Amino acid sequence: PKPQTPRNIASSLVIEASEVLEHFQWREDVKDKAALASELADVALYLLQLASITEIDLEAAVLAKLAVNQEREWPAP
Repeated sequence: PKPQTPRNIASSLVIEASEVLEHFQWREDVKDKAALASELADVALYLLQLASITEIDLEAAVLAKLAVNQEREWPAP
């Protein structure tokens, strides 16, 4: 198996995220929800693994980001 370095995990995360995007290439709807769910699970697993090996409290990071976003001014659509 390949070494589970932060760089390798981050690369895998991006690759899996691009596989999520493939489900929306040239379409707005989801043709195969089960396949999309599998790709989203891959993204989540790599994200959790990356947070773990870099010793980042992902829950705390998400809560902090939500607080920052709540104070942001968002442009009108």
